[in-house]
Amino acid sequence: MNADYARLRDRLASATFLDDKPEETPDTTLRALWHTAAGQPMSAVAAGEGELPALDAAAAARLDALIGERLGGTPLAHLTGRQHFMSLEMIAGPGALVPRKETELLARAAIALAREAADATVVDVCTGCGNVALAIARAVPSARVFGADISEDAIALARRNATWLGLDGRAEFRTGDLLAPFDGDAFLGRVDVLTCNPPYISSGKVGQMAEEIARHEPRLAFDGGPLGVTILMRLLQEAPRFLKSGGALAFEVGLGQGPALARRLKAADAFRDVRELTDDRGDVRAVVARRREA
Repeated sequence: MNADYARLRDRLASATFLDDKPEETPDTTLRALWHTAAGQPMSAVAAGEGELPALDAAAAARLDALIGERLGGTPLAHLTGRQHFMSLEMIAGPGALVPRKETELLARAAIALAREAADATVVDVCTGCGNVALAIARAVPSARVFGADISEDAIALARRNATWLGLDGRAEFRTGDLLAPFDGDAFLGRVDVLTCNPPYISSGKVGQMAEEIARHEPRLAFDGGPLGVTILMRLLQEAPRFLKSGGALAFEVGLGQGPALARRLKAADAFRDVRELTDDRGDVRAVVARRREA
């Protein structure tokens, strides 16, 4: 098995590995595909340790085919049907953007904010497969968590994940454009934490993205309009109607977008306590602000 493993790992070394999926290497990719071929689908993170299962001839053939698809550009998460996010082993698929580790910065901030409020009402828009919403629901059992996305496919996947993770009683998902699904008395001025991981790639750069993203992940999830901030501008304009006094807005940003958006929030009458959250490289990847008290 060692010789077979080394040969297959060397074969996968020629695959393209994206910077925004640092958990994927030739080793972890092979291990995840190996488990999947054996009928035990796992993400690259979950498959990174432990013994590999034995493969019979049929499973070995499945592994060979999976490696071929990965080398052809299909995302690993689409082949395994799994992606790790925070402490969650989630179902993944082409209906929504594959969760990225960089978004854990936003999720951790949102969890901390939700813990500050008693029985917090949390709304996560552009929820995709539900990764941020479900991470909050798992970490803050007292919170009432709601997610929304304009894509029916994404919401179907989010609901599957809620059931898969045993959180369907703690998180509710709705289909609709940004905050429209919550435009009623139950949410206006009543939200403690509002989160968003929006599409933030400018339309002109979509064609320059890696084929693994552009060909396999939904454009709706990453095309942020001509300047990449179309959804973010709407979020900043609409959020104050939904947040209670002192409630928090937290959202992810693309590289280079954070400082300008933070300045806009600081200049707005509706917000205070604006913070820029940086990743391990010092890049601003999320922004948090409080709703100013009336």
